[in-house]
Amino acid sequence: MIDWSSCPAVERDSERLSGAWVFRGTRVPVAALFENLEDGALVSQFVEWFPGVTLEQVRTVLEHAARSALAPA
Repeated sequence: MIDWSSCPAVERDSERLSGAWVFRGTRVPVAALFENLEDGALVSQFVEWFPGVTLEQVRTVLEHAARSALAPA
């Protein structure tokens, strides 16, 4: 499980989307990025489909996920 609390591109508010992690300043769940990528979407398409999410935020989330995957347990 990824600890998103140290990723500056995301935020969580128990009052929004049942407390799911979302891209900062939006209501777009971080999980939506990974679901779309798994379905074959390009990052550029994701940013186009979800206004308010920036390419920089997506890069930050992907880098954070990659670092988390490589971190010792």
